Amino acid sequence: MQNILFRLRRRRPALVGTVIFLALFYYLATASWEDGPFSSLESVRLERYMNSRLQAQNQLRSNSSFDWSKVKFAYPPPQPLRQLPTGRPISLPQVQHHFRPESTKARQLREGRRQQVKQLFQKNWASYRKYAWMKDALQPISASYKDQFSGWAATLVDSLDTLWIMGLRDEFDEAVAAVATIDFGSTSSYSVNMFEVNIRYLGGLLAAYDLSQRDILLTKAIELGDLLYAGYNTPNRMPVDMIDFTAAKEGTGLHVEGSVVSASPGTLSLEMTRLSQITGDPKYYDAITRVMDMFHKGQEFTQIPGLWPIYVSMSQQDVTTGSTFTIAGSADSLYEYIPKMHALLGGLDPKYEAMSKSFLSAANKTFFFRPMLPSESDSEPLLMIGASSIGGDDKPSLNPESEHLGCFVGGIYALSGRLFRDSSWSDDLAPKLTNGCIYAYKSMPTGIMPERYNMVPCASRTSCPWDASIFEQWKKAQGNDWRPGLPAGFTTAKDPRYLLRPEAIESVFILWRTTGRQEYQDAAWDMFTSVAKGTETEYANAAVLDVTKADYPLAKEDYMESFWLAETLKYFYLAFSPPDLISLDDFVLNTEAHPFRRPKGAMTKNPL
Repeated sequence: MQNILFRLRRRRPALVGTVIFLALFYYLATASWEDGPFSSLESVRLERYMNSRLQAQNQLRSNSSFDWSKVKFAYPPPQPLRQLPTGRPISLPQVQHHFRPESTKARQLREGRRQQVKQLFQKNWASYRKYAWMKDALQPISASYKDQFSGWAATLVDSLDTLWIMGLRDEFDEAVAAVATIDFGSTSSYSVNMFEVNIRYLGGLLAAYDLSQRDILLTKAIELGDLLYAGYNTPNRMPVDMIDFTAAKEGTGLHVEGSVVSASPGTLSLEMTRLSQITGDPKYYDAITRVMDMFHKGQEFTQIPGLWPIYVSMSQQDVTTGSTFTIAGSADSLYEYIPKMHALLGGLDPKYEAMSKSFLSAANKTFFFRPMLPSESDSEPLLMIGASSIGGDDKPSLNPESEHLGCFVGGIYALSGRLFRDSSWSDDLAPKLTNGCIYAYKSMPTGIMPERYNMVPCASRTSCPWDASIFEQWKKAQGNDWRPGLPAGFTTAKDPRYLLRPEAIESVFILWRTTGRQEYQDAAWDMFTSVAKGTETEYANAAVLDVTKADYPLAKEDYMESFWLAETLKYFYLAFSPPDLISLDDFVLNTEAHPFRRPKGAMTKNPL
């Protein structure tokens, strides 16, 4: 008996270890997700499935009629070129929430919603493939097409990573093969829009390469990057807004426009930096760093220090003169890219942290307001986003006109609050700004937010009782812009359209990923059902002309932007996906929702 007990005692550690191992294995197998070691591993399974045909697709060869890398510049950059920061990236704070395992019921609800988003995307993609293949955009009412972005199949390239993320392998492989046939040596127009081609095409190619490692995607990204690089062949090495295609090929130099919106030159940094990271060629990073250094040097010398005016001059290298300011359309992605550059460079360039903190503080003081509503409690958790101008007294004056384009701001405060360890941004401002856009959606009869609208700003964020006389004064001041039937609290819907925009769901998605609060998934679902219903056509989804009237079927415009598939439906899909899929701790998303991998190792040639 003693020998038996002795043997059992000796085996006890092994038995305990076996029990612990089996329990851990069961937990990992049954838990749906949790950040860190308890990931759902959806991203791993998806990568294995989507990239199983990698070798065959890496036999594809490019078909372009012109080699942009061979252009001899009249204005070559000064030597030596700026190099990517070297060394090991700083250990940045975790962005995503620590998710707990979900129940079976919650998983079934989430997956059901995700599948409905995917099915809607598949309907749109099938129509694009049938009626607009290799064209820039589908016309979703007439089942025709439109070429407005140089004729290089904008919707196809913009949608590559969405196809990959949704696990549509056959469609993705077909699209990658089609990319090989795009000729960046010719165009459907005489000029090329730097901003649009950069965010849609170059961003789409780089993200799809980051996800799939298809060689042809990198080949085409380099071709396009060299085309865009020709846009810096100017006397002062500042980028043009529109590339004269013929002059760019000749290399004789381009004319820099006198005035452009600040978002145009300010939204080239992520893509050019990522291209340098992947290729090890510093010329792209050198070109854009010269531009961002200019924004950095002028940031504290504008009429609202910390912010830049809507219009800037690349020809004069002037980013300080100007009296109108916004963080929405025309300037939005300039601000969006600054904290994202901090993440993409692994925190190794200190100017992006300094620039981020400066504009985030200034924007909070300048643009955001609490709206006056009949129920004061309704307005307490909300902030709306306006614009500002400098008057005769040299003081900023708030313009309480909000835009759908401004709804990205809540997400930027959430990301920045995590990256820079400022909970007042991530836990206070970010929810209030995002809730403001959610409120604008649910207030409209269609459940969809208009392109532009006005509300009455409260004098204080802490107290804001309803005052009918003040509301009437504001309403009368709007003149013909006021329309009957608007929800209480709204004085105008100056542009009542919905253009399939993604900015509101973008922030809702980011708030879901950074807080883990179910209310954001529920808000995403309400938004999706309203948008899907209101924009539906026989073939796909179309822009709506007036969201303030629930007269179904809603009147529509025969147009579907490529960002509907590249951004809007991608964000809806990710809002209902396990949080390890395109984790915000692994990726930085450009302004077209294209995910670029964040650095994990030393920042050297081919560092990632």
